[in-house]
Amino acid sequence: MGNIVAIVGRPNVGKSTLYNRLTESREAIVDEYSGVTRDRIYGKSDWNGIDFSVIDTGGYLSNPDDIFEKEIRKQVFLAMEEADIILFVVDVLSGITDFDEAVARILQKSEKKIFLVVNKCDNTERLFDSHEFYGLGYEKLYPISSINGSGTGELLDDLVNSFEKTKELDVPDLPKFAIVGRPNVGKSSLLNSLIGKEQNIVTPIAGTTRDSIHTRYQKFGYDFYLIDTAGVRKKGKVTEDLEFYSVMRAVRAIEHADICLLMIDATRGIEAQDVNIFHLIQKNRKGVVVVVNKWDIIEKETNSTKKSIEIIKEKLAPFNDVPIVFASAKTKQRINKILELAIEVNNNRRQRIKTSVLNEFMIEAVEKYPPPSVKGKYIRIKFATQLPTLAPSFAFFCNLPQYVKDPYRRYMENRLREKFNFSGVPIQIFFRKK
Repeated sequence: MGNIVAIVGRPNVGKSTLYNRLTESREAIVDEYSGVTRDRIYGKSDWNGIDFSVIDTGGYLSNPDDIFEKEIRKQVFLAMEEADIILFVVDVLSGITDFDEAVARILQKSEKKIFLVVNKCDNTERLFDSHEFYGLGYEKLYPISSINGSGTGELLDDLVNSFEKTKELDVPDLPKFAIVGRPNVGKSSLLNSLIGKEQNIVTPIAGTTRDSIHTRYQKFGYDFYLIDTAGVRKKGKVTEDLEFYSVMRAVRAIEHADICLLMIDATRGIEAQDVNIFHLIQKNRKGVVVVVNKWDIIEKETNSTKKSIEIIKEKLAPFNDVPIVFASAKTKQRINKILELAIEVNNNRRQRIKTSVLNEFMIEAVEKYPPPSVKGKYIRIKFATQLPTLAPSFAFFCNLPQYVKDPYRRYMENRLREKFNFSGVPIQIFFRKK
């Protein structure tokens, strides 16, 4: 099961640079000014074939001036509560600050595994200076340079070795659906509408995971698990940071699910945070159904559904081949439709295309529009096959895979979507040397 790693520490120690290195992205906005990471940051990383999620808590400083106790405490408590492992980052250039000591004191109360990462150690003298940080009371420290990557290999080796090996429970092989979305969008209402009070139908499996409840749903000919990650946290702990919790919670739920029901509030329309969660579903290569909730209280005009679909698809592009349902969890309007679509998307995600059928399709697609030549060289695609992965991925073998550009990959993906039903499912396409 996916592990969540949170990066904590005071501003400007290089948390975002480390995040970028781990997730190989330029997602975080890195700047010299304190507290500039403006994005809500979470991404996927993998080391030695082991996947995990990375959260850069620096994006949650709502008031960078108040950097001392309140803000950092909040950030660290959030990480302690929701992450499995914490990377506590300090800066070798400034030595131990009061701030670092304050963070260390809070972290000492945590039962989570904590790695002390001393950043900016990019020469021998600084490596020597890093020993000062043993003063924070940790047995081991990891001197690294997140800018050039030195030292990060050892850190990552120890990090992935420390993940707990979760025992696979004896759970029937049924589709797992997770209801995800921002706070107050109606996730619990949907869950309650589906489950109702008929608790005999519901058989929660104890201990499936520390923080998500799998509820088996067996009625109207359906049989699947609903993953509920809400309501696990004790209320009143940290109320201000609902958004942050919703992200952490979504990360957890998405990792446990096959299909995500992404709920959007019809009264607010699709917002940046919805798109963030959607991208997270896509990164994890899970199926998705977009549920526009509270549709019952919207003033309708002619074409209002059509207009809404256009706006949503535009925001989700380029991957917008997804089913969209306009529903109401309260009045149970179109709730059955949500389940029908979730099952359909699950079938789409599991489908296998025969190699012969795939190659027939490929020859036709390439004849219609061959890959553009590069520097006078022609790319010849010779063979295609579907890879044995959980989510659909395809390999196209050709003479010069390095010359195939993104637009052509998108062309192939669009043709695949037209020919075979992959609605609601992210597809991966690889070009490889034969």
